[in-house]
Amino acid sequence: MAEPTPPTRAASTAPSKPRPQPMKKANKPFLAIKWTVLALLTSVALSRALTQTWTWGYEGKWTNPKKIMELVLPSRPLVLSEQQLAFHDGTNPRYPLYIALDGDVFDVSDGGMGNYGPGGAYHVFAGRDAARAFVTGCFQDHLTHDLRGFTEKDMKVSLALLDPGLADLRLVQTLNNWKSFYAKHPKYHKVGTVIHRPIDPSSPIPAPCNQGKDQPGEKVAGN
Repeated sequence: MAEPTPPTRAASTAPSKPRPQPMKKANKPFLAIKWTVLALLTSVALSRALTQTWTWGYEGKWTNPKKIMELVLPSRPLVLSEQQLAFHDGTNPRYPLYIALDGDVFDVSDGGMGNYGPGGAYHVFAGRDAARAFVTGCFQDHLTHDLRGFTEKDMKVSLALLDPGLADLRLVQTLNNWKSFYAKHPKYHKVGTVIHRPIDPSSPIPAPCNQGKDQPGEKVAGN
């Protein structure tokens, strides 16, 4: 005897309901970028409203597009002779305005023309390495890179340096502080070096200075 077969359901003519689709995951990187941009715009707007600046009053080197470009696409360091450096004294607009300090050359064209350019109070520093005058403050007799024969009395601008009596150490500290000042300045930047002719050891050492003055209204880095 044949086994009974189970009854079959009649095919439904009603339209089938679409299956629910799983929810798509949010694009996390896009959201992160979106909220970061919104936060940045809000911060900039508040800064402008409260401090009248776009950067909460910060005016360091990272607000200077030239500094940022130099970091991203650094240019090849220059190596200048003393004669080549002399062209960069600000008298010819085709040449950037340079000063040199113990062999290091800095571009002070952006923001430094008033002090170091023609007619400026410190134009004597332009287009030359006047390292000795940076330390002694003697802008007439010590406009040279010759650093021989320093004494404690020569130290006029190193007011915040330690170890009194150690003239050689204080000389190095003062020069390094000035170099740091120009390298970290929001507008100035180092562009290379200058090659000096050897100093004749038999040549006279620059005379001591008793009329030292402070530099261009710019504090020694670290003071």
